[in-house]
Amino acid sequence: MDGPAAAQAEDAFRLIYAEAFAEPPYHETEDDVAAAFRRFPSMTRKRTVRAALARTEDGEPVGMAYGYPLGADAEWWDRLTEPVPDDMRREDGRRTFGFMELAVRGPWRGRGVARRLHETVLDGIEAERVLLNVHPAGEAAQAAYRTWGYRKIGEARPWEGADLHDVMLLGLHQ
Repeated sequence: MDGPAAAQAEDAFRLIYAEAFAEPPYHETEDDVAAAFRRFPSMTRKRTVRAALARTEDGEPVGMAYGYPLGADAEWWDRLTEPVPDDMRREDGRRTFGFMELAVRGPWRGRGVARRLHETVLDGIEAERVLLNVHPAGEAAQAAYRTWGYRKIGEARPWEGADLHDVMLLGLHQ
């Protein structure tokens, strides 16, 4: 999906996000979900956003993923607890795809939905690499990302008041 299509499906994205991130270790509340989705409209207006939804045959939303390439002014690198080399943090709007969210509702986990969403969003992108944050206590997510080739490059607080997250990087087109 592009941004306008994702905007049209905001209710499905919100449902999946709210259910998946209410669980440990995230414990997101209705207020947290509302805060996350106050940013959703501006994200879907980015011309470079890529998103995907997984649904059952009956149309029930079961998983979602979205992200976009990081611009030259990306703050992602500034949130790391330890600095990384300047060459690693260099952005130009094409070099790094920032994976913002990937979630699957409980009953559909363990069926390869997350992997297919991940592959769908990244299919055909020209970025050199993918960057994401993951909660260190999110064991299933951590294991999946490592299996898919991500490596931890640091730690960050992705937003004010957030728990410390692992910052993971996946090289592409190598």
